[in-house]
Amino acid sequence: MTDVEPFREQIRSVLDDLRASLAFLTIIPGSALGESAGAKPDFKRGAQVFPVVGALIGLAGGAVLVLAVALDVPAMVSAALAVTAIVLLTGALHEDGLADTADGFGGGATSERKLEIMDDSAVGAYGATALILALLLRVVTLAALVPSGGVRAAAVLLAAEAASRAAMVRLWHELPAARLGGMAEGTGPPDSQAMLTALLVAAVIVVLAVMPTFGFWATLAAAALTIAVAFAFARLTALQIGGRTGDTLGACQQVTAVAFLVGVTPFA
Repeated sequence: MTDVEPFREQIRSVLDDLRASLAFLTIIPGSALGESAGAKPDFKRGAQVFPVVGALIGLAGGAVLVLAVALDVPAMVSAALAVTAIVLLTGALHEDGLADTADGFGGGATSERKLEIMDDSAVGAYGATALILALLLRVVTLAALVPSGGVRAAAVLLAAEAASRAAMVRLWHELPAARLGGMAEGTGPPDSQAMLTALLVAAVIVVLAVMPTFGFWATLAAAALTIAVAFAFARLTALQIGGRTGDTLGACQQVTAVAFLVGVTPFA
């Protein structure tokens, strides 16, 4: 009994992390997941399950895609519906971060001014353009995978959502907070173990989802492009504002999700 109890405690801890992460990354109310009212999430360890939440989000979008394809909905429309489902489920959390980041990076002359612009809820030309391009690329690349089969395309979508959440965790861990008191500082950052676990979990999900559907080279290309884009975005963020914010975490998720989908499309 003594030997089993630590294992049970670990399972309970992971489930707690999963509930907190689902409430944080989606519009699902924390109360519906058993979260205590007013509880502040702590992702120093809990961010390790972000790729699992990403996979669940991708699964929801993938289910919409498979259903639409089964109903003979055109590929582009099916892909648009799947992406819409994901945006609705996440409350456009990361899309908002991408728009704010693009406005800040493009419109500010100094890091302080960039952060001020990112705090402004208004969407400017840079933000709108980035948001349109990201949504367009997600829909077009996903639609390009549909002729290979709805289930196969859905598997790639699931993997992209998981891998992009791991990239977000890595950025959160790697860069210091660009400002004091922000979301990215107050609920984290993930520690080294959480970051490495997130990367490992995402790698397993990617291999299991993409390798059987599009093969080794597609898996390698998607992973390599995602890693390259995540690395480049981290360097850009450090140069632009000297650290990360909640907006840049969302932007990281968006650009790496696009990179993953782009990496698979040549093999469709």
